[in-house]
Amino acid sequence: MNKMSRRSFLKAGAVAAAALSANPAEVLAAKAEPAAAKAGKLKLLLVGVGGRGSAVIKEMETEEFIGIADCDWAYAKPVIDKYKAMFPNIKVYKDYKVMFAEMLDQCDGVVCATSDHAHAIICADAMKAGKHVYCEKPLTRTVYEARLLTKMAAKHGVATQMGNQGASSIGTKLTIDYLQAGVIGAVTRVDAFTDRPIWPQGLERPAGQSKLPKTLDWNAFIGPAPMRPFVENAYTPWNFRGWWDFGTGALGDMACHILHTVFVGLKLQYPTKVEGSSTPLMAESCPSAQIVKLTYPARDNLPKLPLPEVVVRWYDGGLMPERPEGLPAGTNLNISGGCAIFYGEKGIIVSGTYGNKPYLIQNGKVTELKEGVVPSVWRKVETNHQQDWIRACKEPKGSRVPSNADFSTSGPFTEMIAMGVCAIRLQGLNQVLEWDGENMKFTNIPAGSKVRAMVKDGFEVHEGHPTFKKEWTEPVDAQQFAAELVKPVYQNGFVLPDLNA
Repeated sequence: MNKMSRRSFLKAGAVAAAALSANPAEVLAAKAEPAAAKAGKLKLLLVGVGGRGSAVIKEMETEEFIGIADCDWAYAKPVIDKYKAMFPNIKVYKDYKVMFAEMLDQCDGVVCATSDHAHAIICADAMKAGKHVYCEKPLTRTVYEARLLTKMAAKHGVATQMGNQGASSIGTKLTIDYLQAGVIGAVTRVDAFTDRPIWPQGLERPAGQSKLPKTLDWNAFIGPAPMRPFVENAYTPWNFRGWWDFGTGALGDMACHILHTVFVGLKLQYPTKVEGSSTPLMAESCPSAQIVKLTYPARDNLPKLPLPEVVVRWYDGGLMPERPEGLPAGTNLNISGGCAIFYGEKGIIVSGTYGNKPYLIQNGKVTELKEGVVPSVWRKVETNHQQDWIRACKEPKGSRVPSNADFSTSGPFTEMIAMGVCAIRLQGLNQVLEWDGENMKFTNIPAGSKVRAMVKDGFEVHEGHPTFKKEWTEPVDAQQFAAELVKPVYQNGFVLPDLNA
């Protein structure tokens, strides 16, 4: 892949130029203190507003928006126009680094809703300056980035939230409450699936190059990823999810909404074994369909719930787990885009996407989960996911009640999803991978082993006969490739912060 030095697409003045060569968080770090509790409105900077970001910030209009950064002013135009009218003094940028250099010291919090690959660096810059952070899901692309944001949030004492809004739903609360009340007993198996992707995946890298619109800062979009030519509608807007350099596919998108009840309800931490399989593994793009298996060791028992080893299986791209015994014929397991199925020694719980419409299968009966039946263990959110973060931002650090997807929870949870990505991309080793979660490394990849991925499918029909001319990447060292899946190498002048700094 072609690697180029980062060039400034914005022709800004001296302040902006300095911003592009210096980390704004480092400039502020010496005087940074956690943002103070506010009785009034929070002053917020918004990074990425043209897609999912528009729905997120709509729920935050109770506060004051002072700055917007979005690399695609055409896609973001309706949102920019709306908030320029609502907040006449708001400033608009294409590059978040310029906005941070000029305005980070003026805000209380940052809302990040960019493509996945930029989440970690944006959130790290904000937290290092002592700012509260709301970040869309998945929190990061990789294990190291997730571990980094978890540690930084704790170190700087800021209020945080990942944008998996189901964490604040009543269905999620009920699922966790019923599990930890021991209603179905010890759970040793969980199956989960989504009907995604609904965007293109399993693709070859697009050829050629399109004319760059004046409204798009391509360098700002690429950020820490390897540089590549702009191709209209290939990577942005929205389609970024299907590309390894920018997203995490259907797993990163929807597991955040489906596996949260699994991770929290069963008190998971690090898996010990992972394996994956998929439709053809492409070098550039996530597969069209995949299965991931994660094995978690026994944990310390809860008062009413034993926590033995549990195997979690994930399916997407049209693949589905088997139907649980006792589920009435005609019952659709797809609840708002998928579900998680908990197999306990005394019954089964099915919980939909966002935790929606959970129900119990027990003794031949199917019943909805309801409030007041079992003790409450998971905090009930009375407002909504975004407003709950705002509430946390305004509370003093010493007495703050964390939001339901605070980075202390969503960071480790994101590692679960990132491990699934690793399992898929390392499937060519044809083995179960053993994982040392504490030290973030695979322990059984053989020295000298190689992996590769498909560049082109090469299928065509010639004179009525099928021909196969697949093209592959050059084999690369599997241990090194795995290490870079865990801890990415940033490009274009961006530097991944040190975990121990």
